[in-house]
Amino acid sequence: MRNIPIFSSEKHKFILLNESEPGEEDGIRSNQYLIVDEDNGVLLDPGGFGVMPRVLSELLNYVSPDKLKAIVLSHQDPDIVGGIATWLEITEAPVYVSSIWMRFLPHYGVSSMQRFVGVPDEGMNCQLAPGFDLELVPAHFLHSEGQINVYDPIAKVLFTGDIGAAMMPDGDDCPYVDDLTAHLPYIEGFHCRYMCSNRAARFWVEAVSRLDIDFIAPQHGPVYRGAAVPAFLEWFRHLECGVDLMVGAGRFQQRG
Repeated sequence: MRNIPIFSSEKHKFILLNESEPGEEDGIRSNQYLIVDEDNGVLLDPGGFGVMPRVLSELLNYVSPDKLKAIVLSHQDPDIVGGIATWLEITEAPVYVSSIWMRFLPHYGVSSMQRFVGVPDEGMNCQLAPGFDLELVPAHFLHSEGQINVYDPIAKVLFTGDIGAAMMPDGDDCPYVDDLTAHLPYIEGFHCRYMCSNRAARFWVEAVSRLDIDFIAPQHGPVYRGAAVPAFLEWFRHLECGVDLMVGAGRFQQRG
């Protein structure tokens, strides 16, 4: 799936820029997103080193790298950060990441941290150009200790990193989730194992419920829209996961 406009108006776009194939990263498929406001761009979770050429090729359909106003890393995993050193060579954009991961990023071949902005635990507002603001929303322990989401108030899209991520079967290229019940087999196992606890999930749902959300855009799998958005939030609010399911060292309660 590439170049899918989740939201598009004359001046503003939120694009599923690229969904990497498993072979490109020797792992699971991942999404890279681009927000464009007039001639300004923001790249969300640019991906590992293996997908960087494809992401750049798709990005050039909309903006040039010198027009990027920010790169946002939802958390520290290599399928998000692995290609960041190359991006730093072709753009002057600042890179936003949770402050707790700043000390780890040099391990990705980053020689200088001068262009990195540590996002505080409570999140922050990010003004990129006149009339172009994004909200960086905390999503800690879901699954990363320092995960941040990105809310675009114009497109009404919440980029959620690994929250809502799906492990889809090969060949399934549907870009949207409309029926949460039918989608649960692709998300339940991942969320039960990779999300920390129901307490963290509930805090997050309470925080994002104040936002006007038309779409939830995760880093893996299709985008939630319509009735699937409130349905996912309600499901996640009540999900027992992570330490809730531990019954001993290395042992977890079986669900279902």
